[in-house]
Amino acid sequence: MKKALIFLCAGFLSACSSGDLEIETIDFDEVAIQNCGTATTATELFFKIDNSEALILQLESGLLANADSGGEIESAIPGNSQLTYRLFDDAVSSSYFCGEIPPATPVVLQEVEAEAGSVLITTVRDAADTTLFTHEIRLAGVSFITSNGERLTNISVEEFGTVTTSSN
Repeated sequence: MKKALIFLCAGFLSACSSGDLEIETIDFDEVAIQNCGTATTATELFFKIDNSEALILQLESGLLANADSGGEIESAIPGNSQLTYRLFDDAVSSSYFCGEIPPATPVVLQEVEAEAGSVLITTVRDAADTTLFTHEIRLAGVSFITSNGERLTNISVEEFGTVTTSSN
């Protein structure tokens, strides 16, 4: 009986987490895209916030333009554009990203940079108001690898969002 109890306890202890945070899924498809201020062609920082998680997209300079793109324009991740997933210890708001100095709280518990992928942008002129341009931002082939080398496979971030800019 003692041996069975020892094996049971050993099995229980080996099953406990070492304290590392585990990200099970990254799903931001139903979360609205945000940016600081009014979006213009110079805007490069976009983010999505889901309570205590954030997906941050830093576009390459000049990627948004007030002109029909005639198809998809591609920017490589990493390299020209960056995509970052952050997990915080509490709910985060847009002021975290839009202030000059980031607040001390909430605290970033984990940050994972995308190791591969593409940003795909299609820009079209609004038919009713020709001064407006709609930029559909999509992500393709995104791959996140955690600090311990684990690839995140349950990722739903294909449709990043739509942004409208004005030529006025």
